[in-house]
Parts: sequence; C-alpha cells; structure tokens
Amino acid sequence: MDETTLPLTELLATDLDDGFTELVRTQAGTVRAVLLRLSGSARDADDLGQETFLRAYSALRGYPPERRGQLQPRAWLLTIAANVWRNHVRTLSRRPGVADSIEVTTIEIPDGCPGPEQLALDGARRARLVAALSRLPDHHRLPVVLRHIGELSYQEVAGILDCPVGTVKAQVSRGLAALRAEPGLAADRGTHGAAGATGPAPGGTTARTAHEPARTERKEATG
Repeated sequence: MDETTLPLTELLATDLDDGFTELVRTQAGTVRAVLLRLSGSARDADDLGQETFLRAYSALRGYPPERRGQLQPRAWLLTIAANVWRNHVRTLSRRPGVADSIEVTTIEIPDGCPGPEQLALDGARRARLVAALSRLPDHHRLPVVLRHIGELSYQEVAGILDCPVGTVKAQVSRGLAALRAEPGLAADRGTHGAAGATGPAPGGTTARTAHEPARTERKEATG
C-alpha cells in the first residue's frame, strides 16, 4: 500500500479482507520472529504463525466495524500468538522430547558479565544455554523471550500477559537469575563475576514504544 491508502485499522473497519491482507503483510514478520524464538523451530514458528492469523481472522469476522477500527494490531496479534504458543507447549508436554534448537544468541543477561551472545561463540556453551532456557518454567520463559529477544518494553509484555508491569519485571528478573544459576552457565561465566545476580540493571535493553493494552479485545479473541 502507498501513503495515500487508509490506515490499517480504518481499512480493517471498512474492508475486512483487504485490511486483513495488509495486517498479514505488516505484522507477519514480528509474529514469526517472536514465535521462532519461543518455539526454537522454524517449522513450528511457521505453523504457529498460520494458526495465529487464522484465529485473528476468525475473531475479526465477529467484530463490528467500529471495534475493528479501534484495535491495536501489533499488541492484539502478539497476545494471540502467545496463547497459541502456550497451547503448543501444553501439547508438547503430553509427548516425550523437547525442542532443542531454540535461538538464544541475542539474549543478554545484563549484570556486567559476558552474555549469551559471547557464549554462543562456543558451540558447547551455546548448547548449555539452549538447554537452560528450555528448562525455564513457562511463566518465566515467555516474559524473558518477549523482553530480551522480542525487544518489547515491560509495558508491552504486561499488556500481552494481562498482568501488572511489576509482575512482568519480577518474572523477567527471576528468569534471568535462573539462567545465571544454571551450573553449566555458572561454570562458563565463573571467571567473569557472580552468575547468580538478580534482575536486569537499569539502562539495559532499549525497547520499542509501548502500546496501551486493549484487555477486553484480547481476552475475547484469544480465550
């Protein structure tokens, strides 16, 4: 679309099919990037991305035009994507085996020590980091990935998870602390300082501008 075309939300309100095409064009990359880092599998990310947009289209068809025009597309879609991933994890938990190809080389553990990006230079260390991330409980893993790999602000993550910002900060801090406390990672980092420090330091990863969550919309679309 060129600069003379309608804004995305207005297009969704006036022409759902054209608006949805534009929604996919502008947001599919972000949705896939988040799902790729959560699932660790390009194939799973593609499948989960398709499911995300199918669920989004189904929800949009049930919305009146006025409501479609008031959506915040990015936050709304990532909420659906997060719920799709949760369902995927529940399915995996019923079967043996865990994904072993999670892309974690861009996570930073901001305590002044070398982060995973440096550790990833060593294949064995990277394997240990991958395993450590996969062992995080979902309520820590998802916010850590959204914050430090998805590069979302705490406000954005709070909107997606439908919880207070303070809760998100605590979950991210505990998730990072759990990663630092992993025996294999602690041994890798032992010569660089304490591996068990808690929480991100001020002035860490710079995130994109937060979007105000639309909680009712997200609950109905993703329930």
